[in-house]
Amino acid sequence: MKGRAEFLLEIGCEEIPAGMIAKAAGDLKQILETQLATHRLAQKGSVETFGAPRRLIAIAREIILKQDDITQEILGPPKSVAYDAVGQPTRAAQSFAEKQATPLEKLSIVATPKGDYLAVKKVIAGRFAKDLLAEIVPQAIRELSFPRSMYWTSASDLRFIRPIRWAVAILDGKVVPFTLAGVASSDTSSGHRFLGKPKIKVKDSAELIDRLRRNFVLAQPSERHKKIETEIQAILAKRSLRLHADAELTELVTYLNEYPTAILGDFDPSYLNLPEEILLTVMRDHQKYFGVTDKDGALAPHFIAIINLDKDRKGLVRAGHEKVLRARFSDARFFWEMDQKKKLGEHLPRLKQVTYETRLGSYYDKVERMRTLARWLANTWSQGGVLESHADDADRAAELAKCDLVTDMVREFTELQGIVGGLYARAQGEPEDVATAIYDHYRPVGLDDPIPRNLAGCSVAIADKLDAIVGCFAVGAIPSGSSDPFALRRAALGIVKILLERKLPLSISSAISTAANALRQTAPHIEVKPEAEAQVLEFLLERARYILRERYGYAYDEVNAALAAGGDDIVDAIARVAAIKAIRKAKDFVPLAAAFKRIRNILEKSAGGAAKSNEKSSTVKPELFREEAERELYEAAQRIGEKAHTLKRNAKYKEALEVIAGLRPAVDNFFNKVLVMAQEEEVKKNRLALLQSLLKEFSTIADFSEIVPEEQN
Repeated sequence: MKGRAEFLLEIGCEEIPAGMIAKAAGDLKQILETQLATHRLAQKGSVETFGAPRRLIAIAREIILKQDDITQEILGPPKSVAYDAVGQPTRAAQSFAEKQATPLEKLSIVATPKGDYLAVKKVIAGRFAKDLLAEIVPQAIRELSFPRSMYWTSASDLRFIRPIRWAVAILDGKVVPFTLAGVASSDTSSGHRFLGKPKIKVKDSAELIDRLRRNFVLAQPSERHKKIETEIQAILAKRSLRLHADAELTELVTYLNEYPTAILGDFDPSYLNLPEEILLTVMRDHQKYFGVTDKDGALAPHFIAIINLDKDRKGLVRAGHEKVLRARFSDARFFWEMDQKKKLGEHLPRLKQVTYETRLGSYYDKVERMRTLARWLANTWSQGGVLESHADDADRAAELAKCDLVTDMVREFTELQGIVGGLYARAQGEPEDVATAIYDHYRPVGLDDPIPRNLAGCSVAIADKLDAIVGCFAVGAIPSGSSDPFALRRAALGIVKILLERKLPLSISSAISTAANALRQTAPHIEVKPEAEAQVLEFLLERARYILRERYGYAYDEVNAALAAGGDDIVDAIARVAAIKAIRKAKDFVPLAAAFKRIRNILEKSAGGAAKSNEKSSTVKPELFREEAERELYEAAQRIGEKAHTLKRNAKYKEALEVIAGLRPAVDNFFNKVLVMAQEEEVKKNRLALLQSLLKEFSTIADFSEIVPEEQN
């Protein structure tokens, strides 16, 4: 028997939901690798896994066929307990020998850090991989978890996403025997449900993949993905069409089909009178079809479907898909026409009967809060001279933003909420800025999603998201671990993304207070405690830290230094982060940061707690200076502080930091020649006041003490 061999595992079952297959395969890989490494059968990273609708497959190509024997030293009682005064074994020694099934004379004395102990060396024989795998594999399958699982009578204690129908388990060409959910392992797989053989004997992974392919199952997702893309491109080339690209849909149909084949279908061109967004949503989200466009980018009256067959010789499958799509488009046209018999605003009173959250009232209540907050945001930006006023547009868009929730179109096609509202608003003569703001107000739904296209839309989007966060925190519905039922983390990321990308200056704490006031003054009149407002602020700042690090590429300490000096205005904060990054390689910057960290430590020790740069410092009295070095530091701080303040006021943060870095020689000289904790109480207090004034004056752009030398980063 050779030393290493391949192990093949295939779990065959009823169709697994497409969105769960890739994760299940990844989980299976992790579980098997951990188990194989624990049992000394393979190294981590040695398992390959992948899946298709009716199967999960794992291949470990370097399994050790038999564990090595290991020698284990087992400690017994201390020597002083094991032997009496004349060196004879005690009952403790005899009991240890009996327990280990070892004669007394074979026991030895070993020295340990705790003293001499009785011990025995035992050789533990290695086990065969075949026997271990028969135990490991069923346990590994039991450990797989799914968002939803099934259990059935024959499965005993097993819960799995779908009933298991077969299990292939082969090591070195031989079956590894076990029984799972009433199914005995074997060397027999199964082909495509309709096109392939129901029983396929295999001896290894290469034969499994090859024989499945010949039975219309492309086991590897990469092969299915390639087939889909190749066939779509061939179809498009024949008609001079272009694909309405959709990476998520491509991934989905890759896992929906074991033998994917692309076909082209048609629909009545009259449906093109409906908005493109509606047609694409029906095709994509309800039928899993790809839309196609003509060479000018206009939607064409065709679609591409991916079927789980090798071909559609008579066109019957295509005809069936066309019939289903025709019915769906007919419904959409009916809803479009019926909904527009009412103005969008006429739906507003009906929102009183739609619960937003049981403790936060109806969607009508939410709309009132959104209007207050959206108008406040618009006025804040216009009064600051940053933007022209768009308060009326923001108010009107907030008023209409949720009205489409009670339309027939959104009831049937929930994915279109917001979008349909914008389309109806435009069709019914609302100003373009209002219609666009309604259309965009759910944006961004992710970090890769675009932000609203106009400022009214940004106001309404932030108002919607901030109201949700403040309201949920007020009633205790705070995200915990992986639980975030109201998607508050996503909402917070959306707020930060809008502010940063649109460069909208905003006091976040003021916005939170405004949202809290709206909750108090509008039904159901929720009181927001100051602690909850503080939690919301930190929640938003944590999202800002994430975006600045992961999306903008700033170092952890650069972000911390800027936000510690003030994170209430995210746009201002990122400008300061950029300045820190630009200057941190200057020769005086890191040493000055180290000096400020030393200042903070001294102040904390003297105060018996945390020293804060915004604390009111005692007045510095120059007449109490005893050393020239402290006078020089005081004068340098006055001079440099004035220059830095002017630059900072004009948002020239890099230049301000460069000026502040010039303080380093005076700070170094101070610490070299001055004893801060002087014996004279007044002198000591004056020196501490000098350090406190430095910390307060020069930590408004960045908290230098947060900077970590790059070799420690």
